[in-house]
Amino acid sequence: MSLSRKRKKELRRLQEQANKLWESQQVLVGEAATVAREAGRQLGNYNREHIAPAVQANYEKYAAPYVDKGVKTAQQVFSDRVVPAAGAVVGSALSVWDAANDTRSKLAAGRGLPDFDALAKKAQKNSKKASQKLSAQLAAASAPKKKGVGAGGVIALILGAAAAIGVIYAAWQTLRADDELWVADDPLREPDA
Repeated sequence: MSLSRKRKKELRRLQEQANKLWESQQVLVGEAATVAREAGRQLGNYNREHIAPAVQANYEKYAAPYVDKGVKTAQQVFSDRVVPAAGAVVGSALSVWDAANDTRSKLAAGRGLPDFDALAKKAQKNSKKASQKLSAQLAAASAPKKKGVGAGGVIALILGAAAAIGVIYAAWQTLRADDELWVADDPLREPDA
């Protein structure tokens, strides 16, 4: 089936219009990409200049005191309760070790067998003292602590959430799709006429 000259001429004009439209769309897509890159750069600048300092200031103002207090409390518990309790256990073990070495050296020197009843009473007395001291220290270490987040912690959480929502909203406003902007599915291929 052959086309008339008039139809061929109309098709050529339509093809030229389609090619011009295609080229203008490619230019438009390139400009849109440039605008999107600039918007991303501006969003990064805004984040660095406004959001990050505000978040840092709020952290320093509200959360940092609680973090510092927690670190100091942990250090105090470790130095005041854990180390002395461990020292008492190690000291008791070394005392038993020294007593065993002393007894062994007496036996090796031929001084005879020790009085086992007296040693048993002494060991029982020392172990009772050590266990009482250790249980008292462990009871003090496991005393109930204050639970929950204070008012400052709640305020810090609310401010942090508000800052995150602000960043997300700014990114959405910057990058949201414009329904009137037409973008080709495949920018490298020309349309068929």
